[in-house]
Amino acid sequence: MNNFTVIFQKEWRENVRNFKILWIPLVFVLFGISEPLMNYYLPQILNAVGNMPEGAVFQLPEFTPEQIVMSTIGQYQFIGMLVVTLGFAGIIARERKNGSATLLYVRPIAYSSYVYSKLVIMCILVIGSVLLGLLANLYYTSVLFGAVDASAFIGFLGTYIIWLLFVISIVLFASAAFSTGIASAVSLVLVLIVQLIDAVLGTYWTISPWKLPMYAGVVLNGGVDKTPFVWSIIVTLLAIVILLASAIYFVKKNVSKTKI
Repeated sequence: MNNFTVIFQKEWRENVRNFKILWIPLVFVLFGISEPLMNYYLPQILNAVGNMPEGAVFQLPEFTPEQIVMSTIGQYQFIGMLVVTLGFAGIIARERKNGSATLLYVRPIAYSSYVYSKLVIMCILVIGSVLLGLLANLYYTSVLFGAVDASAFIGFLGTYIIWLLFVISIVLFASAAFSTGIASAVSLVLVLIVQLIDAVLGTYWTISPWKLPMYAGVVLNGGVDKTPFVWSIIVTLLAIVILLASAIYFVKKNVSKTKI
């Protein structure tokens, strides 16, 4: 059994024990289900419990299936990314602080295997949870609002998965480089605050990793401009490689900070 397999099994057992294997998928599935249900039944809910004046009629605009999927992504982009950044900010830093990393560093284990095992377990939990949530969302959206074009959805999904890989790489890098508290702050700034800045000032540039969720929505609606889209994908993949290489470098550099 090689180093990677041993560390991966350890990571898996830890995530089973701390119930991340359960509550992270639940968060994404709940948001995936609630968005189409809420949009469909909101007028009835308001009429029943909203204390509306007699005779008042509350009418929502007609939503397309693509708009429902993108409103779910809007929830994922804030609450979902908050769960990912705060839930995994200590994935490396915490092991340095509590001393459990010592048990790994004294063995002949490659630093790359250590980081890649974290990467794979995060991909399984985060991307798997988003996939489950989106499939649940797709089912209820199809039943209540109509079907989404399958090829457009696959293109949307592929783009959004690259964005998720970028977020995972940021969190891994921050956790390898800093303590848990600073890693949480750095991850939140790079994932949420920079995304907000990009949304406000992003009309001045078209190529950016933070534009991928927006481009995923454009792909879903079938009208993406290929040049900035493809360049954004290339830049994001390069950034992922650099972030992971930096994570391996900082894991090695911070060995001396591990508590015994």
